[in-house]
Amino acid sequence: MIETPVIHGSFTLERTYPAALQRVFGAWSTPAAKARWFSTPESEHSLDFRIGGVETATGTSPEGNRLVFRSIYHHIIPDQRIVYGSTLSADGVVITVSVTTVEFAEHGDGTRLTLTESAAFLDGKEKPEWRENGSAGQLDALALQLEQD
Repeated sequence: MIETPVIHGSFTLERTYPAALQRVFGAWSTPAAKARWFSTPESEHSLDFRIGGVETATGTSPEGNRLVFRSIYHHIIPDQRIVYGSTLSADGVVITVSVTTVEFAEHGDGTRLTLTESAAFLDGKEKPEWRENGSAGQLDALALQLEQD
């Protein structure tokens, strides 16, 4: 019997952006806006932002693996909360299954965003700290994009 380890992990990231709540939510819900900070120029990104809608980001890892991040939106309250379930696949094999909640709240003249993710990391192909670092980097990219828009 082959051992297939599953690592369970959760993390919460908080950011405060000096932008109106509607702008920050719009950066998540508008396809062109989300593509600017969520994906790279070398990757492909599509977003159908509605309950039951699918988001897909496709690219290549530094090792040359084809990566596909696919999410399905399960719960949306405009300007308040988004909940989605995702898989990350490498060369057609699912390596992570996760549930993510993104909460938005007014914070002075800006917006406080809280992202919480729980995941099963399969067969040692991804680690919780890699996902947390990647998500933190995306939230930092969102900050830069909000500054430029």
